[in-house]
Amino acid sequence: MIELKDDALVFRFREVHEDAVLRIEFQRTLRIPDDDRDYPLPPGLGRFPLAHVDDFADRIPGRWREHGGVMLPMYQSEAMWLSFSSPDGYPFAVKVATGKINAATGEPWAAGLNRDPQDYLSIPSQPWLDGYCVERGIIRQFVAMPLGAGYTAEEQITGEAAHGGLQIAAYPVRAAVYEQVKRRRAEYEAAMPMMDYMCASAAPSFDMGLAPGGRMRQEIYEDPYKAADWELGASSRCFVHIANSLVWRQITGATPPTVPPTASEYTRAGLPWFEWYGEQPALPGGGPLKTLKSIFKLGKEKGDVPLPENTPVEPGHVVPLGKGVVREGAF
Repeated sequence: MIELKDDALVFRFREVHEDAVLRIEFQRTLRIPDDDRDYPLPPGLGRFPLAHVDDFADRIPGRWREHGGVMLPMYQSEAMWLSFSSPDGYPFAVKVATGKINAATGEPWAAGLNRDPQDYLSIPSQPWLDGYCVERGIIRQFVAMPLGAGYTAEEQITGEAAHGGLQIAAYPVRAAVYEQVKRRRAEYEAAMPMMDYMCASAAPSFDMGLAPGGRMRQEIYEDPYKAADWELGASSRCFVHIANSLVWRQITGATPPTVPPTASEYTRAGLPWFEWYGEQPALPGGGPLKTLKSIFKLGKEKGDVPLPENTPVEPGHVVPLGKGVVREGAF
């Protein structure tokens, strides 16, 4: 069962175990400069609002009604990241795709879990995902662009603008495996910083997809569990549609979030960036994702200026995060 609760997707698998609860938030954040430099993690700016697609069936495209799920608003060239958590630390395998292109491998969406290459995230080892895994320890940030403009990962890899949005599937670990690891949970848990994403001006495109933006230092961890540990017979999936912020009000009647500060404005204010220090092997990344052109590079080839603010910055205040470290937040 999937619930929409406090602007988060909550996956529940009571038939597997009472503790099998997964929460996924879609976080607003700074769009890091797309200049081929490797940046630390930007800060969080709050959750994107989510709404049930079925509540606005008469105001949305027919294929949105067909896919069901939820929707959220993004400005053109705005960035996001996904936050994963489980109240009791229950392990999950989570597949994330944009436009039905797997964000870990670049392969088309497929059911089940593939180990070679690993096409899913292992939660709670992986507390968040900021973008496409283009190489070991490096992702390219998720950045919203109008579907059909040629920038999205979906269009670059398949040549088509058929789906857009995000696709998420969750698989819980077997109950017996959870009971074994539950005793070691206090040692296993790591700090889970809360971050967010958003930026730039918007075009009047209704439907949005995600495209590869700037490079960020982030590892996608190898699965520490065995293939047989996952309960493949119990899974849930959700289609997350991305509406242009300018039409979000027309659909829902609600005001979209304000445009966030630019990376330059944030850095000039002396506010912190973050560096995560993990202790697990990371996926090599690459594959079809390695061939993706960033928004800036592709825009230059097109003679277009898709990123309204792309000035390189020098993050001065970088806060280390890792095992035993708790990130301070606003009070």
